[in-house]
Amino acid sequence: MATPANAGSGLEAGPLSSNMRDAGSQGGVRPSGPTPDSSRAPAPSTVTPVPRPAHVWPGLALACAGSIAFSGKAIIVKLAYRHGVDAVTLIMYRMLFALPLFLGIAWWAGRGRPPLTARDWRVVAALGFTGYYLASFLDFAGLAYVTASLERLVLYLNPTLVLLLGRVLFRRRVAPAQLAALGVSYAGVLLVFGHELHFTGGHVALGAALVFGSAVSYAVYLVFSGEEVQRLGSLRLTGLASTFACLFCIAQFLLAKPLAAAAVAPAVLWLSLLNATACTVAPVLMVMMAIERVGATVAAQTGMVGPISTILMGVLILGEPFTPWIAAGTACVLAGVWLLARARPA
Repeated sequence: MATPANAGSGLEAGPLSSNMRDAGSQGGVRPSGPTPDSSRAPAPSTVTPVPRPAHVWPGLALACAGSIAFSGKAIIVKLAYRHGVDAVTLIMYRMLFALPLFLGIAWWAGRGRPPLTARDWRVVAALGFTGYYLASFLDFAGLAYVTASLERLVLYLNPTLVLLLGRVLFRRRVAPAQLAALGVSYAGVLLVFGHELHFTGGHVALGAALVFGSAVSYAVYLVFSGEEVQRLGSLRLTGLASTFACLFCIAQFLLAKPLAAAAVAPAVLWLSLLNATACTVAPVLMVMMAIERVGATVAAQTGMVGPISTILMGVLILGEPFTPWIAAGTACVLAGVWLLARARPA
């Protein structure tokens, strides 16, 4: 079974990456559409057809709900910032509330499985630092400067970053169709970024850079986590790596802030609890259940509702503007990721 991205959560990229963990170790993005040979009819003597479930709507509903819930994280963070809290304190509370839940997931997924070796613990800690702690912190910090809409579009570039890392680290070829998809995606982000930079100011560049760093950090996690997914299982790895991330975030607060900084407005505590449960842990389980019902490919494709839902929630809840520039940029990013998913590897 493939892992939902944020099953991370991860915690930032959303269900779009649900079928990329195994592909990450190969240095490329596993297409969410048909594989290169899937269009050719298999020989009846060698392949047994797999029956499709009669009802796919429950699985699709779970996948869509998980994607929307993941996207709500940015809205909650923006609402919390209105109460004067900083990124270090805010992410500490999110992870503090999520820690018992991730411990429970790790315990549940590890029942009856062999104990981790010393090497496993080191790798899981490193993956937790890169994929969930660093990616989460950079994303929270960036949201202080950019709109939720731009944040989600930048994070949605994650598949393109996995592809580029595969090229750099593993010398994988990139097909012309994949290059075209990259160009379309990044043109969409630059369109929205340029619009915000013109009307909001230079701090947008800092925020976009931080969010892009978050996407890069999570892409590194995807690239190097494929082997561990095979060894430990996706849900167990998610629970353990996220537990380490929670501990890193709590330790960061204790080292960087006085204990008095933990005194925040009650609204921040409630928003953090909502973020930890409804926008972090619950979507992980929803997408996992969706994968069991409709498969990783279909579940991943529903991730396209994420940026759209973030934009709509930003307009309705945060009062963020919705302009033709944002609509055009969103269309480009979604089209680019869709083209990338369907492009055949070189």
